[in-house]
Amino acid sequence: MIMSKSTQNLALFRKWDFTQVKVDDPGLQKVLSLKPTIMPTTFGRHEHKRFGKADVNVVERLANKLMHFGKKYAKNTGRMGGKKERAINIVKTAFDIIHLKTGQNPLSILVKAIENASPNEDTTRIVYGGVVYHVSVDVSPLRRIDLALRFITEGVKESTFSNPKTVEEALADEVMLAAQNDMNSFAIKKKNEQERIAMASR
Repeated sequence: MIMSKSTQNLALFRKWDFTQVKVDDPGLQKVLSLKPTIMPTTFGRHEHKRFGKADVNVVERLANKLMHFGKKYAKNTGRMGGKKERAINIVKTAFDIIHLKTGQNPLSILVKAIENASPNEDTTRIVYGGVVYHVSVDVSPLRRIDLALRFITEGVKESTFSNPKTVEEALADEVMLAAQNDMNSFAIKKKNEQERIAMASR
């Protein structure tokens, strides 16, 4: 990615540098956006453009997923619905916790967590002659990131429900565990479960 002089010095929350962060997974390099920005907010400008979310900074996409904190299948409902600023503040504090615990750039930890938690295979339903078959399919790169972020935020939701642990600590722990490919991570468990089901449907 070629950056102009005006954008190459931008640091996330005026702290975290984008220039040293690299995406190792070749399948995700084109769709995992690390566009330098101070505050990850685009006000939904990508919404009416096909595959526009591939250009949205990955930190903003994580904050957007954190807003889905209501009913299981209803987006943007419940106590976090539409509270973008609160979601960004949660991410900001979680990044500070990650840096205190690891001493590394939290952006690179987040990228590693997404690479580890993104499934390569999924199943789809095919109706053939009145019989429903579950068939294994490859997952597109854009959906892989979507699923990884969803698994991470679902893990945060599960671990903080009826628990004195704060959402910022839960997010920091989930991202660090996923980055280490630790089986205690909710996201890694979900990814392995999905790939196991897909493998059985091959």
